Amino acid sequence: MTDAPWQGDACSLVDAFRAGDRSPVEELDATLAAIQASDLNAFSHLDPERARDAAEHADLTKPFGGVPVGIKQLEPVEGWPHTEASLLFADRIADHTATGTERFLERGGVTPVGQTTASEFGGLNISVTKINGVTHNPWRHGHTVGGSSSGSSAAVAGGLVSIASGGDGGGSIRIPAGYTGLLGMKGTFGRIPRGPHAYMRPNTVVLGCLARSVRDAARYYDVCAGPDPADPSSLPNHPSFEAALESHDLKGLRVAVIPSFSGVQLEPGVEENLLAHAEAMIASTGMKRVEVPLELPNLAAQWMMGNLATLLPELNDRWPACASEMTEEIALGLFLSKSLYNLDTAAKAEEQRVAADDAMAEAFRSCDLIVCSTNPGPAFNAEWHTSSPEPEIIKAIKGSKLGRGALRGVLGGVRFATAAVQSLPNSLIDVANRRFPDFVAMGGLTILANLYGNPAVSIPAGTVNGLPVGMQVMARHHEDSLLFDVARSVEVNNPWPLVAPSAAAATAAAATDAV
Repeated sequence: MTDAPWQGDACSLVDAFRAGDRSPVEELDATLAAIQASDLNAFSHLDPERARDAAEHADLTKPFGGVPVGIKQLEPVEGWPHTEASLLFADRIADHTATGTERFLERGGVTPVGQTTASEFGGLNISVTKINGVTHNPWRHGHTVGGSSSGSSAAVAGGLVSIASGGDGGGSIRIPAGYTGLLGMKGTFGRIPRGPHAYMRPNTVVLGCLARSVRDAARYYDVCAGPDPADPSSLPNHPSFEAALESHDLKGLRVAVIPSFSGVQLEPGVEENLLAHAEAMIASTGMKRVEVPLELPNLAAQWMMGNLATLLPELNDRWPACASEMTEEIALGLFLSKSLYNLDTAAKAEEQRVAADDAMAEAFRSCDLIVCSTNPGPAFNAEWHTSSPEPEIIKAIKGSKLGRGALRGVLGGVRFATAAVQSLPNSLIDVANRRFPDFVAMGGLTILANLYGNPAVSIPAGTVNGLPVGMQVMARHHEDSLLFDVARSVEVNNPWPLVAPSAAAATAAAATDAV
């Protein structure tokens, strides 16, 4: 009898299945019981019947044969709700399964337990929506797990499932991984196909997973990566990321340690902690630290507005009447984008992107790896939408119909003004960046790798104030395998907890009670 879900990594659970030490059906029963008893709110939908059928017929020869998993709410699975974490689509059912998810299910042989919560349309780096409520951090209840892969990170770090799928368009795998002490890998753009029906704009979104170990993430990539005709950006197969683990000679690699950039302010203790973990990694591998300048603008605001362009076709003629049903920040972002985004704004965004590409290319001529913080600080209040309390003016706008109506009136006037003065939106955005830095700090350190398209991984790097923080390491395009080995070196020399200590303690207590 299995009393609690597996607390090791997914690969070791497969080994236990194959050895006959545990069975997929018993593991599923323990998983479902733990989810029902959990207060994390990590799952938005469960499908016990489908999961049981998969567990009973599990093919243990497959890479993840029989392993219970969560699928991120934003990824369609045929027959499951396809809400995209929005009340607007609360009744919609998916008529197809995303290619990467289908590979996870079929090639991987997993047991799909259900959908994990996400932020609405993947547009925010927080773990609260109108349709899901609040998802909590298993390290400390009442704190965020970030987003948009909110429930996946909570479920894996909380000991409910050993691996779950995720997606990353501006940090949505790495941000929650950093907040929950997990391994969060964002591969080179195109590594895992996004089809079918993949938008090309803004060429930043990649798919992946939230994992407890490096080998879990590498095996996931082996299962899900590879070309797909429905995604023109998809890359050729890599021979095997898992087989290539520990095959790279890390000695002598040049490492630029740049704790923060783009004007993002780190919270107290984060930089000191990052420097200590970076130095430990460099010393244990024989890498060489080098000084490399990296001057970058904060790209978040212009990127956000352009990114929202893909949302309007989905809303179709519902917009703007549907605004009250949406997360306030998403609705506000659309209003802002409709008013401020014009050719001049698009030109400024593209100019910034090219400048960022040039800066990254120049940096990688002088170094092999760039190390920075994943997030500005550890997890904040789960109900906050930024890492500090919102300014009173923003609360007033969001908190009343009058405030929202007034804002729409102002933005309507701005729209007419921008027709005459095309440069006005960029000036307003610059002012907003200075007045409300928290709105562009979330994701300010992760979005760079999405825009440049290079691989980046968040590696657990200890705690600050008792909560996990991540060390983000970036490499050149297509050097995903090298990054897995960099992360593996940290895992070997400075192991991290596979689940949150509080979750592990609860699991141990449950197992003791069962005996």
